[in-house]
Amino acid sequence: MAVTEAPLQFGRFRVIGELGRGAMGVVYRAEDTTLGRIVAIKTIALSGSSVEERDRHEARFLQEARAAGRISHPAVITIYEMGREGDVAFIAMELLEGVDLRALIRDASLAPSQALTIAASVAEGLAVAHEQGIVHRDVKPGNIMVLPDGRVKIMDFGIARPLEPTVKTQTGLLLGSPQYMSPEQIIGQPFDHRADIFSLGLVLYEMLTGSRPFAGEDLGELTFKVANLSATPPSHIVRFLPPVVDLIVARALKKKPDERYASASELANDLWAAVPEVKAAEAARAAGHDSTTVPLGTLAAEAAADARPLASRDESIELRASPRFDSTAALARLPVISAEGELARTHTDAVPKPRNVFMRRIDPVLATQLAILAVTALAAAAIALG
Repeated sequence: MAVTEAPLQFGRFRVIGELGRGAMGVVYRAEDTTLGRIVAIKTIALSGSSVEERDRHEARFLQEARAAGRISHPAVITIYEMGREGDVAFIAMELLEGVDLRALIRDASLAPSQALTIAASVAEGLAVAHEQGIVHRDVKPGNIMVLPDGRVKIMDFGIARPLEPTVKTQTGLLLGSPQYMSPEQIIGQPFDHRADIFSLGLVLYEMLTGSRPFAGEDLGELTFKVANLSATPPSHIVRFLPPVVDLIVARALKKKPDERYASASELANDLWAAVPEVKAAEAARAAGHDSTTVPLGTLAAEAAADARPLASRDESIELRASPRFDSTAALARLPVISAEGELARTHTDAVPKPRNVFMRRIDPVLATQLAILAVTALAAAAIALG
């Protein structure tokens, strides 16, 4: 769709300059002549297409304003007004001065504790959206802005799905970014708010490790990996991360929605609870101590040992996460360090001691044999699907 010349005025908003330009439209800096504030004007050109296409593009574009406008939360961008000026539809929104998460990940400028804090804030914003019956459907680093004071803003609700959508998705049309989609989303199955939780888990993983857990040369390969393969635990890549991070990420990235966090607020609570322990691991590393020697408690130390790959494993075998990494029950048992340095559990309810079978280490020979069988099965499946 061609980008047309913008009018000098959008309703009561006077254009000051251009902020960015894309295939569908332009984002402008503008002044609200009534309230005297500076805003961002997001536009989409509607000329150069059929009436049916124009109406569909305009409806989907304005759906962003309706979706985001229903959400009142500090982590969600504020929408002021929407409308149309000639052949250009526009949304007036809060002007954000910050850096999107893509740049921070690319520059490797995030500490793990910052990554957890950002993810927790995003989860809180998504929780409010989900309570309004809105699924974002495109949670990714490019749609998360980090402000200079550390606050975050979730942007671009352009393909958000209300509980009763006013815009129908065309059959077979894949909306969103495949690299950050949930298994059910990428293979075209029905999905709900838990798809956003999986997407946020992917974003958290990338913030922590600098890489995506699933990658492919084409959509088919990516789809296979997202739907079938386990992610390498973050602590296998960033060695000083405590096991509580592995457990949170694993639960967010469950293949089956019913096994993920039931709500974004539940994910946010666990992320906030884990921040003190992650900060303790960062401090230990800065002091020159091996994170595995940090006194995080007997259970945490044993979990850290189980989370480490055996020395004989190769990279392909590391794709098979340890049972503890994929254990929801382990998350409730794992202690974290409070601000005062005391051990505290992530859940206040009394939890029975783990069974001995849970703590037992797998024989290295048997583990190697099982891993070889698993890799062989995956390779055969990939060839058959190819």
